[in-house]
Amino acid sequence: MQIYLDHGATTPARPEVIDLMASVMRSQWGNPSSLHWWGERSTMAIERARLQVASLINADPEGIIFTSGGTESDNMAIFGIARHYCTPQHMIISSVEHSAVSLPAHYLERHGWEITRLSVNRQGQVDPAELARSLRPNTVLVSIITAQNEVGTIQPIEKLGQICRHANVLFHTDAVQAIGKIPINVQVLPIDLLSLSAHKFYGTQGIGALYINPLIAPLITNERSLIPLIQGGGQERGYRSGTQAVAAIAGLGLAAELAEGELIAESRRLANLRDRLYALLADIPELVPTGMRGNDRLPHHLSFYHQHIDGRRLVREMNFAGIAISSGSACSSGKSEPSSILLEMGYSPIESRNSIRLTLGKSNNEADIDWTAMAIHQILHRLA
Repeated sequence: MQIYLDHGATTPARPEVIDLMASVMRSQWGNPSSLHWWGERSTMAIERARLQVASLINADPEGIIFTSGGTESDNMAIFGIARHYCTPQHMIISSVEHSAVSLPAHYLERHGWEITRLSVNRQGQVDPAELARSLRPNTVLVSIITAQNEVGTIQPIEKLGQICRHANVLFHTDAVQAIGKIPINVQVLPIDLLSLSAHKFYGTQGIGALYINPLIAPLITNERSLIPLIQGGGQERGYRSGTQAVAAIAGLGLAAELAEGELIAESRRLANLRDRLYALLADIPELVPTGMRGNDRLPHHLSFYHQHIDGRRLVREMNFAGIAISSGSACSSGKSEPSSILLEMGYSPIESRNSIRLTLGKSNNEADIDWTAMAIHQILHRLA
């Protein structure tokens, strides 16, 4: 059997998305900045996608800016705010951010900014009270990941955002792992900036979006709420210049529409499969779950550390068995260092190095779960 359990790294593009993108490339290939009929057809495809993505998070379509993916969206949010200030200010992130947030924060720190990194508990969750205590008069941005990519823990985004809103501080969240897995409503949640990426919910790699709350403009003394990273022809209302990738954007839009329609039922199905696999592995005392459980965890996500066996070795052994899992996040699983995320959560270097992640998706069923559990039992018995 071939079983893919690494949907946290990337998901396969849906056939409907591939078909639409092929159609767009054949019939809507004009430059959307052109004023003629060919350009107008491409513009129509882009604006339809903008509506579809906005609907997925209940946003104003004017706030959706298309980017190359989650990393660019995170960088655009952080540097787009930071570049408003001639002198360094204060920014707050969590200690378990994706590198697309933590490295830009480190860059600002090297250039004089003060960066506070909020600690997390052993399940990887931030304490809202610590955020409230950490705010300063010169705090201009808080960036907290919606759901941690390595351990699946969902942060208390509503409470964190409310604290920022009351303090008149901008709040950004990297929602790349959460979009399409759990409901996110930016009309209810106090979110000013939100990053998403198509390839995490069955769109294609290389396309994503940044949501910019239209109401945050008065908080910034500039004609735009963010200073763009990329200067040029003024596409995407000046926030992100460059000729838009029309087919990829159209695919993102369709993936968003399909995800919205299936979200509740699919999340429930995946959570049941997740819990089934947890139960089937519960008799292995050396395999210790990490992160939150239940409703505070992504429905498709399982993570463990093994008390004795290196996580990368388990990934290789599972690959030989035809099953794809990961050690830590896909962005760092090729490295030999312990997971920095688990270290921040209080795990030892050995425990952090021995971590694995299994992330389920649309193609998985109970037979996959049962076969995976059997394979893990056999592998661990052989390696013992």
